[in-house]
Amino acid sequence: MFREKIKVLDCTIRDGGLMNKHDFDLHFVRQVYKAISEAGVDYMEIGYKNSRRLFSTKEFGKWKFCDDEDIKKVIEGIQSKTKISVMVDVDRVDVADVLPKKESPVDMIRVATYVKDVDKAIYLVNHFFDKGYETTVNIMAISRALDNELTECLQQLEKECKAQIVYIVDSFGSLYQETTEFLIKKAKSILRSKEVGMHAHNNQQLAFGNTIEAIIHDANYVDGSIFGLGRAAGNCPTELILGFLKNPKYDIRPILDVISKEFIPLQKKIEWGYFIPYAITGILDEHPRTAIALRESDKKENYREYYESLIGEVEE
Repeated sequence: MFREKIKVLDCTIRDGGLMNKHDFDLHFVRQVYKAISEAGVDYMEIGYKNSRRLFSTKEFGKWKFCDDEDIKKVIEGIQSKTKISVMVDVDRVDVADVLPKKESPVDMIRVATYVKDVDKAIYLVNHFFDKGYETTVNIMAISRALDNELTECLQQLEKECKAQIVYIVDSFGSLYQETTEFLIKKAKSILRSKEVGMHAHNNQQLAFGNTIEAIIHDANYVDGSIFGLGRAAGNCPTELILGFLKNPKYDIRPILDVISKEFIPLQKKIEWGYFIPYAITGILDEHPRTAIALRESDKKENYREYYESLIGEVEE
């Protein structure tokens, strides 16, 4: 039995952009948007709305900045009910760069924050909400949040924040089903006026399982990415979510087509997915940046040495 309230957000271009400095070409992004639209996916997150004062356009591709004119080139001529989302990070966006919703092709702005920066996130969300956007708060690295601090954060979001959705983000792919259940239930018990979402990373190959667990406990917004494309081990695959959900509005076939035509060739250019260094960082609840660096080095398969470097063991 499907639950009509469940919405799927595909973050392929945004999260996948973390593996190629957000430098997808227009053809690829259009093909993803077309496939997602035909599949009936509710939202497509097309990238970050980052400040050009802080990041160089010479180093990063256009989906690091998501100018409205670039977004219009993606969606032009494609019939779609899929809404466009962008993400902003606390302290990395110029709010003046964001036009009112009525002047922009963007529908939703998601604000990514750590628990400690929730005040800044609330300020941003309320600003974007007042400009007419759908809004979310995405609580990153939630596996590192102390329980009392998370409680206070959620209470503050409930009382002061205009966001319609609050996401639990397993940034390091370290959560298991029991903790996912605990976090979703905790969020639902405090966020009486908001929906709860789940964004899972696949370091321990639990992204899909944890997403199902979140759905079971009434999370109605779930993130996925086509073929799991995302930072390091990637995300919960969109195709698996569509296969699991029973809502007849979703059609997995366009996603399968775009995987065959675009993502299989892409694998020869970009590496993502389950690899042992990413599993190690998931097990140890660590950010995968060191594992990404390892995979780009000439020691990419030195798993034990890498593991021991993280836990502090040195061979005699």
